[in-house]
Amino acid sequence: MSVVALTIENATHLHSGKVRDLYELADGNLLMVASDRISAYDYVLEPGIPDKGEVLTRLSLWWFDQLRDLVPNHLVSTDVPEEVAGRAVVVERLGMYAVECVARGYLTGSGLAEYNRTGTVCGIPLPDGLRDGDRLAEPIFTPTTKAPVGEHDEAMTYDEVEQSVGADLAAQLRDLTLRVYARGESIARERGIILADTKFEFGARADGTVVLADEVLTPDSSRFWPADQWEPGRSQPSFDKQFVRDWLTSAESGWSKSSGEQPPSLPEAIVDKTRSRYVEAYERITGDRF
Repeated sequence: MSVVALTIENATHLHSGKVRDLYELADGNLLMVASDRISAYDYVLEPGIPDKGEVLTRLSLWWFDQLRDLVPNHLVSTDVPEEVAGRAVVVERLGMYAVECVARGYLTGSGLAEYNRTGTVCGIPLPDGLRDGDRLAEPIFTPTTKAPVGEHDEAMTYDEVEQSVGADLAAQLRDLTLRVYARGESIARERGIILADTKFEFGARADGTVVLADEVLTPDSSRFWPADQWEPGRSQPSFDKQFVRDWLTSAESGWSKSSGEQPPSLPEAIVDKTRSRYVEAYERITGDRF
């Protein structure tokens, strides 16, 4: 699927990612628009998920409020053009770091796959015998590269992060990632949700201040599991696009990850289930009706 961005008056389109479109405004700030696009296995899929962009935007805004004492964020204003109202924000222009800062409190996904091969995740040794969904003794920092649309993020060791951004900044990014994860995990747990893992993006102001950017602690950037259904040793129910992943890899879809072909269109039932899970995550975490 090709990504086509909106034309917005007095805003210059700069970039489209899998989900977000970025525009430059006349004052030098950026307009970040969350679309309803959904991606899986590095493909942007059809159709989108209704209201997804608004859910991601509103949930990120809520989390920024919960985290503002830990780290500055890039938010400037929610006063945005009418055609993107509710799903866009005005943000600072930052020098973004080319590292996806991932925190894991539980073993699953690509971390589990690496652990099963090597006994490590991003070079960090873990105890023998861990299962899918097991809680780790303490959260770990497992960064990845930041790949362009259509390419895959690759795991990085901490040494590689140091080589990329320098030792002092690598330590700062690791510390911030784990502190923000700990805050998010605690708040989510109070609401009956396990925050299994999440990724953050950071950038720098001109004075070197490290700033939390992009989205934060959403179902697109995190694995949220219902705490009352957590059962290590199997794949966990989740509040994200797992319905989409499961359907794509089922016989029903007729698609193979190894085919190199664009996945088929999503059935209406999968779209509806995915939307309902995103909305439920928002409502359970914030306590607000969507």
